[in-house]
Amino acid sequence: MQLHAQEEDKEEPQPQGFDKSKLFFGGNFGLTFGSNTFINISPQVGYRFNQYLAAGAGPSFIYYSYRRANERYRQGYAGANVFGRFYPMQYLFVQAQPEFNYMWGSLKYNDVTEKLEGRMIPSVLLGAGGAIPMGGRNGALLLMLQYDVIQDAYSPYGNKAFFTVGYNF
Repeated sequence: MQLHAQEEDKEEPQPQGFDKSKLFFGGNFGLTFGSNTFINISPQVGYRFNQYLAAGAGPSFIYYSYRRANERYRQGYAGANVFGRFYPMQYLFVQAQPEFNYMWGSLKYNDVTEKLEGRMIPSVLLGAGGAIPMGGRNGALLLMLQYDVIQDAYSPYGNKAFFTVGYNF
């Protein structure tokens, strides 16, 4: 007598609904001081839906100023953004990040101060990059090249592509 048996592969049940282990935190932080000052504090929180898709949002604050002889220029931005990432490969992604920032500022020249008219500035950052895993379940060093496709004259991102380095926790 001969017996044959097959063992069934039992998959672990997938959690239903919100899974806090898929949350990640990151964003941008930058400081430069001197005759040119730059401050960027833009935290973000995101959620990794699956191996291909992630999305999130965050507030932003950007300030810069420069001084030359009798001139001082100051400009600030405060706003919010949302982002979506698509991972076609495990550690490579493309990202879209629409945002709205309120801009204000002033120009002081020979003791005369001129205020800039406050306004809402739209931006849409498109970019691509890589995520290098570093510690923990969601830890990663992010390297990304981005470009603001709207090109508003008052955009905090200028009119050229720019490189960012970040970290997700």
